[in-house]
Amino acid sequence: VQLQASGGGLVQAGGSLRLSCIAPGGTFSRYSMGWFRQAPGKEREFVAAMSWRSPIIPYADSVRGRFTISRDNAKNTIYLQMNSLKPEDTAVYYCAATRSSGSSLFRPSVYDSWGQGTLVTVSS
Repeated sequence: VQLQASGGGLVQAGGSLRLSCIAPGGTFSRYSMGWFRQAPGKEREFVAAMSWRSPIIPYADSVRGRFTISRDNAKNTIYLQMNSLKPEDTAVYYCAATRSSGSSLFRPSVYDSWGQGTLVTVSS
């Protein structure tokens, strides 16, 4: 499945952004979706995910309580609402898709398809 991420930009610390990821076509409702991010010089890290089958939503400890992942299956779109942004949230954010619905959605290796990434820059 092809993924198109958007919504990144420059924001001051404490501000908010909403990222979107569209997956045109396909059985979107049967894909688990995830958000990852990669800061300069660092490895890609898990942010949040939504299983297509489980109501449990895992978040990274660093974003829990500030970020919210959601999906609209009718629009083939997932979102990442990011509030109370911090400079350390600066990274390229990637959306990803997998047919897996298990407990390993925090692992990048589980995902089959990746979006092109959208840059989020948080200034102090």
